[in-house]
Amino acid sequence: MKKVIKYVVIIAIILGVVFATNFFIQTNNQDPVQYKSENPIRTTIEKKTVATGKVVPEDEVEIKPQISGIVEEVFVKEGEVVQTGDLIARIKVVPNEQALNSASGRVENAKIALKNSEIDYKRNKALYEKGIVANQDFIAIELRYNQSKQELENAENDLKIIKLGTAGRGAANTNIRATVSGTVLTVPVKKGDQLVESNTFNPGTTVATIADLTNMIFEGQVDEAEVGKLKLNMPLSISLGAVDDKTLDATLRFVAPQGIEEQGAVQFKIEANVVLDSTFFVRAGYSANATIVIGQKENVLAIKEALVQFDEITKEPFVELEMGDQEFEIKEVELGISDGINVEILDGLTETDKVKVWNITEPFKKKNDKDKKKKRG
Repeated sequence: MKKVIKYVVIIAIILGVVFATNFFIQTNNQDPVQYKSENPIRTTIEKKTVATGKVVPEDEVEIKPQISGIVEEVFVKEGEVVQTGDLIARIKVVPNEQALNSASGRVENAKIALKNSEIDYKRNKALYEKGIVANQDFIAIELRYNQSKQELENAENDLKIIKLGTAGRGAANTNIRATVSGTVLTVPVKKGDQLVESNTFNPGTTVATIADLTNMIFEGQVDEAEVGKLKLNMPLSISLGAVDDKTLDATLRFVAPQGIEEQGAVQFKIEANVVLDSTFFVRAGYSANATIVIGQKENVLAIKEALVQFDEITKEPFVELEMGDQEFEIKEVELGISDGINVEILDGLTETDKVKVWNITEPFKKKNDKDKKKKRG
């Protein structure tokens, strides 16, 4: 009897161990994560690129002096609106010693020449009136006399220009005036600064910068990977870094034919005409981003890009379709255009399919890799 009881206990223990082992195996094989699924949708997908840059005036002019000197007075401030011809600044001429000496000597020489011509003219005029000097000879003597007077006048005017900056016949070169209408952006000089005139060998000192802030353009750069998709007159949406929740419309007008390498990447300059909004003021030099739609498809079958996986070996895209309760099967798909959120499905899915939604908070288990390889094989 005791042996029977002993055998019963042993059998019960064995059955218990077998049952517990089987229960553990079955429980361990079940995925504790409950996955959801989504159907593909019909939507419009736009592929966009972003160009970084700034908004600048179309016309920007630097005002420079015609003569060298010292700033005597500045009449404008940054931000003021000026018209063509408005006085910007006045300078005081500081004559070059060598030029001044040369001009003074020329005046003295002209006076001497005029005095001799005058004596010769008066003597021959008296003889001409008596009929002793021929008419042709007198005309030549009178011409030399008039030329001497003109030479003296020219020499005196040159001396005045060197000393005062003007000969007194027109606008003084010492008065620096606006050459265009617009807003004064910068005035980099102040009273007492030394100015250098603009000439063939020197660009000269900038007295002020004037620009028309009612005519602005966007200047930016686009990566070489996207520049081939740009076309002139494409619409752009400009967002300003200094103005929240405001965008400006623009039209692409220029794409550089040559790129510039910056930090290992080739960038191409672009320009676009900006349509300003009268409700807020756009300042020159605002940093901006231009959004450009380089591809668009309407009413296409699409899924969220996060649902797409890629084979580690072939790099081909695939998704997992729900075949039953928490049962999924791998399905290869062909992708089209993407906007970074949704991706177009060209082949492999229908609107009735249910695509597995990955729970990104759960770790990816090795056994899933093995299961996929078996199903793909």
